[in-house]
Amino acid sequence: MSEYQLISDYKHINKYRESFNKLAKQTFGIDFSHWYNNGFWTNKYICYSYIKDDSVIANASINTMKVIINDQEYKAIQVGTVMTHPDYRNQGLSAKLMNHIIEKYESEYDFLYLFANKTVMDFYPKFGFTKVEESSYYMNVSDFKNSSSSLFSIRSLNPTNKDDFTILKRLATERKSISSILGVVDFQPLMMVYIMYLFNNSIYYIEEKDSILIYKHEGKELHLFDFLTKDEININEILYQIVNSDTESVHFHFTPEHNNSIKTELIKQSDDTLFIRPYLKELPKHFYFPITSHA
Repeated sequence: MSEYQLISDYKHINKYRESFNKLAKQTFGIDFSHWYNNGFWTNKYICYSYIKDDSVIANASINTMKVIINDQEYKAIQVGTVMTHPDYRNQGLSAKLMNHIIEKYESEYDFLYLFANKTVMDFYPKFGFTKVEESSYYMNVSDFKNSSSSLFSIRSLNPTNKDDFTILKRLATERKSISSILGVVDFQPLMMVYIMYLFNNSIYYIEEKDSILIYKHEGKELHLFDFLTKDEININEILYQIVNSDTESVHFHFTPEHNNSIKTELIKQSDDTLFIRPYLKELPKHFYFPITSHA
């Protein structure tokens, strides 16, 4: 192990950042260069990496954020961008990085959490993480009721347009929690990854509400990924305008506020499974971490 060096917080060191980007692109298909160049790689995202010959060979990163659970605010660390170059796997590098992160942060934050795919379900319990079932939320359009006749002007936003990008950056910073049951705030750097890379063709702006919607239609389903708003927002009012004649169901990729028309059920199998350390008894029976906050 002495041949490998542990480094961290190297975002402004070109050779290490570029090596990290290369490994991230190879592993996840994302190059973080554009994100960094726009100033979103802040101190809220810190890499812990092993290097060899000035190249990043393994990494685990932390994202600091605030999580709202039943109207209470918690300081949280989300672990993400866990990756190892194929030539250096099965040497325990990820385990050493996880232990380092836990030792460094567990006393400063209320809890640590992460999302894992099916290939590593047995890995994270070794570090005191507990698997937690989230829930899916959906609504049948036939059950949809809207008591308002208000109509809003909704237009698409293009992250490559300077003026649109200014709106996106502002609301990613100023947004309030989407839910008092379970929501996440103060995570602009991570939010901008989704805006710039993953949902860049699914972003819409409501002028009158100064709010952003992220959604897309897939056949007869409408997938609602996020609201970015500074004020209370009436979901029914918005859905009334964005459902179309073919829409049969709406799927929420966050925890919506209580609504008699919205159904929920536990997710028994997922390729994005939640693990928490330590387990929180305060967690509600049904919840879903907003998809745009998943590292």
